[in-house]
Parts: sequence; structure tokens; C-alpha cells
Amino acid sequence: MASTELNIAAIPTDLFIGGAWRASATGKRIDVIDPATESRLASVADASVEDAIQAVDAADQAAKAWAKTAPRVRSDILRRCYDLMIRDAEKLAKLISLENGKSLTDAKGEITYAAEFFRWYAEEAVRINGEISIAPSGMARTLVQYQPVGISLLITPWNFPAAMATRKIGPALAAGCTCILKPATETPLTAYAIAALLAEAGVPAGVVNVLTTSTAGKVSNAILEDPRVRKLSFTGSTEVGRILLRKAADSVINCSMELGGNAPFVVFDDADMDAAIEGAMIAKMRNGGEACTAANRFYVQRGVAAEFSRRLAERIAALVVDDGIKPGTQCGPLVNKAAVEKVASLVDDAVAKGAKVLTGGNAPGRVGYFFQPTVLTDVSPDADLLGEEIFGPVAPIVVFDTEEQAIELANATEYGLVAYIYTSDLARGLRVSEMVESGMIALNRGLVSDPAAPFGGVKQSGLGREGAHHGLLEFTEAKYISTNW
Repeated sequence: MASTELNIAAIPTDLFIGGAWRASATGKRIDVIDPATESRLASVADASVEDAIQAVDAADQAAKAWAKTAPRVRSDILRRCYDLMIRDAEKLAKLISLENGKSLTDAKGEITYAAEFFRWYAEEAVRINGEISIAPSGMARTLVQYQPVGISLLITPWNFPAAMATRKIGPALAAGCTCILKPATETPLTAYAIAALLAEAGVPAGVVNVLTTSTAGKVSNAILEDPRVRKLSFTGSTEVGRILLRKAADSVINCSMELGGNAPFVVFDDADMDAAIEGAMIAKMRNGGEACTAANRFYVQRGVAAEFSRRLAERIAALVVDDGIKPGTQCGPLVNKAAVEKVASLVDDAVAKGAKVLTGGNAPGRVGYFFQPTVLTDVSPDADLLGEEIFGPVAPIVVFDTEEQAIELANATEYGLVAYIYTSDLARGLRVSEMVESGMIALNRGLVSDPAAPFGGVKQSGLGREGAHHGLLEFTEAKYISTNW
């Protein structure tokens, strides 16, 4: 993929197992739909349980050699993966826009972010340091070394098809693990394009295997039931995460879970209003709101609530909504029809319970899975969209009066992934940050994700962390050796 022009027909669409492209055992295919036009882009192989076991076989055959590969060699390969993604950034971004629907601007941002995980873990691969200490009794030396956890099943969602894959593949390879990637069937082409780049970069056959399947439960269960598989890293809904955790428990498999969110966006009276509006646009509208980190509930102090609501509605109403691949588009379609129906039902429920629509509020009458960017005020506390992930371009605004009330409202959810706080009082910002139950806080910022930072949540938003050195350790086991000399 040397040029910047995208040729969909050149993207691999078969299963990637043991370094080779192959059709599924059944010969079945899965259609990939362009959400902007509702037309078929391509079809990909539909993996069966038999294919899944063959992927485990391939990962197992490559496991020992990859674990013994020198850290510098693994590092160099990951760095080449980064270089190749940057080389093909334009085409990969267009591919994401076509199969996911997000604007080309957002897709380009995702590719830059996704590639950075390869560069970051190329650097981390040579820094898996052990430990040595003297036991408090003085009777022994304690040695700790970090070894690859083993064959890893990586399950990724459709909303960030490149970044969610590289965020898992990068640390897995850096740690010395082989893996099986199962991307979402809505956006599989990006995963296969990345697999081709990994092979080009020199990743040995069997180290990374990619399967797409319409029977996700059966295929995932078959992989998790194989005693050779020792790790599950999943990004997706909390509902599916609970199911996978129960299944993984049968074999006591090491699990990392990046699950749902219900992010509060808190604006105090003393906030820099220009910065708060800019941050809100990023936190809410990046990826069209289809992100677990998206601001889901806006809590604005009474003194600035009217101004914030008015200005946010003006900015959101001015967004260009169109096919994501078109230059100038700022908000593309949602991923599928079901997503539109869910967002519409949440908005309708809020309006029925008294919410006022400042802008948007429904799906436009056009081809494609579009929903108008929407701002709601006077949202009732019992509105469904305050308790569920909206996963769409809808900003519900609720007014609060005191700092204590803001903290209570922010914590009134089973989720705890990310929270956004805007205030000019640093002491207040840090105080509220400590009190809000969330794994990540964006203080006076609309963006929290960074490959060098530990990404993850508390409560029912997940287990473990991705990114930073923490993400590397998720793919290792600490081995303790007691000795003396």
C-alpha cells in the first residue's frame, strides 16, 4: 500500500492464520456495509470453530520461538509496524471512514493514535525489567522476572478498528506473546489491512492471527476452552464483558476488560467557557459520539448553564453532517441501523420526560445511518440516556448548584471509565478529581487517551489497564524465585 489511493479490492478479506490467507472451513462470507450509503463494500471470511482451533494451533507453534526472541528484535519489528502504518496513513484512514462511517478527519486522528501504540511498545519491549531484593528476614534473596503470559485472545470493537487492535497487539508482541485477534464484523477490513502490514514488517507466521466470524460466541468459547490459551483482552460492552468473564472463569484465564462508560462532563461557574466549549466538542463529538470515552452526561453549574447550553447548541448545529469519506465532513453516520434506532429511542424518551431540544433531535430523511447532532436541556433525572451509553451525537445537559451535588451526580452510575471536569480553581479541580469514581480524569481537557498513559476504568467499566508500561505488564506473569548466595 505505497500510494495514498485506496483500492478496496486490494485489501485481504480471508482469515489470516499461521501467516497465510485462507478461506473459512465452511466457505461462508460476511458482508461489510458502508454506513453512509447502506451499500456493500466487500465480504470477509466467516470463521468457524474449526478455523478458530487452527488459529490456536498456529499461535501455539509460534509461541516458544517468539517468547525467546530477543527484546531488541521484537522492538525493531514493532518499530517497522509503526513506520508502515504512517506510510499508509491516508489509505488506512479512508478505509476506516468507509467501513465505520466516521469523518476522514477523525479517521486520520485514529491512525496516528493507533500507530503510536506500535512505536510506544517498540520502546517498552526492551524495558521489561525484573526485580531483586533481600527478604526482610535476611534469609533469602527475592528475584522477580516477568514472562509472557501466553497465547492471547484479543477481541476488539467496531468504533476504533485500528486503535483498539494496535493497543492490544503492541503490548502482546512486546511481551513475547502470540495472539489471535477477533475484530468486529462491522469493521473487519481495517484489521486485515493491519495484519498485512504486520507480515510486511516481519512479524513471524503464527505470532498474529486474525479471524472474523458471525458466530462470535461459539468461536470465542472454543478458543477460551483451549488450555493453551492463557489471556483474554476484550474491549466492548459491559454486558458482553460479563459473559466473557464467566466463560474465562472456567479455565481461570487472565483477563483484561475495557468495558462501557457513562462519562460525566462537569462545568463549574468559574470555568473558562471558551475552553469548556472546545473540550465539550472534542469529548462529545469525536467519532460522532461513538466512543466509550465520549461525554455522556453534561452537568453544568447554574450560573453558566444557559450560556454553555446556548453556545454548545450553536457549535453542534453548525457541524457538517455527511458521508465520512467526503472532505469537510465533521460528523458521519452511525455504524448501523440498530445504532440509529437506539439513539432515537433515547432522545424520544428524554423528550417525553420533559427535555427541551435545542438542536437536532431526530434522524434526517436520507440514505445512510445518520442522526442529527443533538443538544437537550431540562433533562429529567430518570431519562434513560443519563443511565445508558448513548453512543451517538447527543449531549444531554443537567443543571447543578453545589460541588457536592456535582460529585454525587457524576458518581451516580455503575460505570467509571472517564470524567471531564472544567474549573479555573486548581484546588477544586484536584479535589473533585479525587472524589469522582473514575479510572481517568480529564481536568480542563476534552481528550484523555494517550498511548503513554494507563487507560482503563473502575467499577463496571473494566479490569486492568491498556497503554503505558501498565499495558505491557497485562501480558506478563510475574515469576518469583527465592534463593540465597
